[in-house]
Amino acid sequence: MLIVTTNDIPGYRIEAVLGEVMGMTVRSANIGANFVAGFRAMGGGEVTEYTKLVYESRQQVCQRMWEQAMQRGATAIVGARFDTGSIGAQFSEVCAYGTAVVAVPIPAGETGSTPQSASDAYARVAPSPLP
Repeated sequence: MLIVTTNDIPGYRIEAVLGEVMGMTVRSANIGANFVAGFRAMGGGEVTEYTKLVYESRQQVCQRMWEQAMQRGATAIVGARFDTGSIGAQFSEVCAYGTAVVAVPIPAGETGSTPQSASDAYARVAPSPLP
């Protein structure tokens, strides 16, 4: 499945819009990470404990958004975005959202085709290799 931040996908024709999909999580760092991060913050620089937390949160919400799109029969998500916020001083909310669509690759030789879409279109119609 393609997930893009643009509203269209070069080389693909959007044949159906299936609606908004999203994934969300609310997280807090564990007490050990907060303790270490507090000391690290005094010296300046990246606070790797929180970077890891945010990275894992983004991966989780993308996975949840992708699952929701798959349940609807989508082949792509367009207009993907992230949003973050704080809930009190201890919690962090991360949300990913976009529009689930059915995007069909434009085959080689047709207007709007790209090398990627031509390859994807061919893979859809090519016979599977025998086991």
